[in-house]
Amino acid sequence: MSFWRTYYHLVWTTKNRETLIQPEVEKRLYAYMTAKAAELGVYVYAINGTSDHIHLVVSIPPKHAIADVVQRLKGASSHDLGTQGIAFEWQRGYGVLTMGEKQRPVAEAYVNHQKTHHAALTTIAALEYCAELDEGPRDTGMTPAVVPAIVHDTSPCYDVAGELPF
Repeated sequence: MSFWRTYYHLVWTTKNRETLIQPEVEKRLYAYMTAKAAELGVYVYAINGTSDHIHLVVSIPPKHAIADVVQRLKGASSHDLGTQGIAFEWQRGYGVLTMGEKQRPVAEAYVNHQKTHHAALTTIAALEYCAELDEGPRDTGMTPAVVPAIVHDTSPCYDVAGELPF
């Protein structure tokens, strides 16, 4: 048995950001996605969102590619809702950020309070971003002459007692 601790903040939107995740859909959607994740061996620590997007804080075993897990969760959940007569579709793409174990409770709180953050306009842009195309980091990594800073953003997304997030 291998030892692993891999934590991710995932976010993706409904097709064309339509307001498809209404309260009656939300309950079934979140329960189904949590159960589907468990089938894959993925631990869900938090799941929440608004009417047009969803956030999850998860731990994905290294035997699974993140893209495959996201694809399975999106595909299976929209299929499940379709079997209930609910027209539902996810947008292509997603956002994913990694975090350390210390930052996980902060990420969980952010996800659990999604509706409040959006109502109060206190969202964190980096944690709300997802794209249809594969967009990697802004830099190209290390060059022979220059070593990049550990954190490229001006401030960490998950600030725990003033420590760097990674």
